Amino acid sequence: QVQLVESGGGLAQAGDSLRLSCAASTRTPSWYTMGWFRQAPGKEREFVATISWSGGSTAYADSVKGRFTISRDNAKNTLYLQMNSLKAEDTAVYYCAVKVGVWGTLTASWQYDTWGQGTQVTVSS
Repeated sequence: QVQLVESGGGLAQAGDSLRLSCAASTRTPSWYTMGWFRQAPGKEREFVATISWSGGSTAYADSVKGRFTISRDNAKNTLYLQMNSLKAEDTAVYYCAVKVGVWGTLTASWQYDTWGQGTQVTVSS
């Protein structure tokens, strides 16, 4: 069973940068795909970015492409999301997610089976 703990959220001004982290703990060594999703007030949870087990394959939502970078450090079981050029519309609770036993990228929330508790990102314009 995998447990996820996000950190790094907070307040930012438009144009600023933030880096989110997601630490995964697992007793059973295995491979897993990871992703970031976000949910703004009154809106559905939406895909942000995903990364394959090796880190060699990534995918992004159009709204963040070119501004956000997803990465992972498997030695530390940690997922990252570097967010640059933040906009007010990036304000949301950000969740990391894991799907154990998958090598590639996954962009749909229903494909993941473990979620973190979320971290709030608020961007003021």
